[in-house]
Amino acid sequence: MNSVPAGEIIEKAVLLAGRAPSLHNSQPWLWVSDGVTLQLFAARERSLPNTDSSGRQLLLGCGIAMGHLRAALAADGWRTGVAWQPDPNRRDHLATVRFAPSTVVTEADRDRADAIVRRRTDRLPFAAPGNWDDFVTVLRSIIDPADAILDVLPEDSRPELAHASRLTAELRRYDSGYQAELQWWTGHVVGATGIPATALTTAAEQVRVPVGRRLPATTGPARRTEQTIDESALVALSTDTDSAEDVLRCGQALSTVLLESTVAGYATCPLTHLVEYPRSRAIIGNLLGGTSQPQALIRIGTAPDDRDEPEPTPRLPLAQILEVAPA
Repeated sequence: MNSVPAGEIIEKAVLLAGRAPSLHNSQPWLWVSDGVTLQLFAARERSLPNTDSSGRQLLLGCGIAMGHLRAALAADGWRTGVAWQPDPNRRDHLATVRFAPSTVVTEADRDRADAIVRRRTDRLPFAAPGNWDDFVTVLRSIIDPADAILDVLPEDSRPELAHASRLTAELRRYDSGYQAELQWWTGHVVGATGIPATALTTAAEQVRVPVGRRLPATTGPARRTEQTIDESALVALSTDTDSAEDVLRCGQALSTVLLESTVAGYATCPLTHLVEYPRSRAIIGNLLGGTSQPQALIRIGTAPDDRDEPEPTPRLPLAQILEVAPA
């Protein structure tokens, strides 16, 4: 049996990894295959230095891509081991993946991989998720505590979270660098990156999701009007430190949360603006009541069965996210 996946399996997995969400759909990753390993690099040319001055969101997005990649390979019969930041002299070399054949591919493996292409970032309001307590129990059991700390924020924290979201928007209002990036990356597509207008919400819809990022508003008919306010559950993922490895591993945990939520039939929307700015991040940290560092929140809820699915956002072609090193 081969000890390395065939080239077409690697390509398929990298394309699925490319479906990971990232800040403004910037897709800041590059994979390099050398015939033995698969290496993950940060694509700094697709970073947003004003919005993400610390670089944490770039790392988080690359970690989500890693989680998606591992899920895709597991469904094709390959287990993976990851060495994070294997070369201390190359900060952009984020990880190296090695492979081993699986003895069995489970139904759960296939379900998670199938969820990659079905998952969408849904910015509209959700109803409360059904069977939530059971789902959280399962979710806690499959999140590696070495990757992230998972907390479900209590219902009475919503006013404080809405305040943190408003505070972030107001603090960013006069940040010309942030506003320039926001206008550049949202409302249209730039070279298969960015958030298209079809993925945005109207001003009225934004009001019904008080914790959402304030993106440029679109126009159009009112949607999901039966949901007068967002009732999603809010999950926070935190790490012990802000080290690159901790943030990458948290992204991997975020991948698991998103894919397992999709398998369970929930709609999801990652929230990272609440932890971009120190003041609002401190509010989230206080709500969590510990010394851990919040890295992301996720809205998880129920959307109508007959809803129009958000259109898939564009993705970079394989040639721009995978390089094959000469043998």
